[in-house]
Amino acid sequence: MREFLQEINWSPLWISLKTGVVATVIAFFLGIFCARQAMKLKSGAKAVLDGILTLPLVLPPTVAGFILLMIFSLRRPFGAFLMENFDIKIVQTWKGCIIAAAVIAFPLMYRNARAAFEQVDVNLIYAGRTLGMSEGRIFWKIVVPAAAPGIASGTVLAFARALGEYGATSMLAGNILGKTRTVSVAIASETAAGNYGTAAFWVCVIVSISFVIVALINIISGKGMKTRRWI
Repeated sequence: MREFLQEINWSPLWISLKTGVVATVIAFFLGIFCARQAMKLKSGAKAVLDGILTLPLVLPPTVAGFILLMIFSLRRPFGAFLMENFDIKIVQTWKGCIIAAAVIAFPLMYRNARAAFEQVDVNLIYAGRTLGMSEGRIFWKIVVPAAAPGIASGTVLAFARALGEYGATSMLAGNILGKTRTVSVAIASETAAGNYGTAAFWVCVIVSISFVIVALINIISGKGMKTRRWI
């Protein structure tokens, strides 16, 4: 076992963790921003915006990856523009891993944040306005704390989704060892190569990490254990 662990290339784990953290931060702020904007819209406009923002959740990841590839490819106008003007390359780079993971994780953050905002008592908002608080201050000081459990849930789900993203990542970032090969991509690669022992090891790693993250969040927040028990 010790020899096996010594032979393992650990770069997929570090790449996955870095990608998951950065993608979750992006999805967190974008998700809260979009959820806040959606709450200001009328029902018809909200339904349209919600459908657009939720698309990555219902589309096959490879379809989302293909769309991203068509956007950021150096053969496409936007991808060429980024390269020529800012020397930024997305395809087959770690930046591609981040973008793919953030796009796939974003709908989970957005929907959980929006659902949490919808549950906030509007009387709290009216009270803030009565006290002369600005809309921005009301949002960050009243709405966000009141919606904290839902936001925390969305953050955890977004991180878990970003950590395990495969389809869009493989399409946009590829499979470059030490550069863009995440744990999920490594599992697929090792399985295709017939290295089932290595693939099983990475499966155990990703399952363990996911379980620990959810357990820690439940312990820290104290929300997961305070639900009513059915007898």
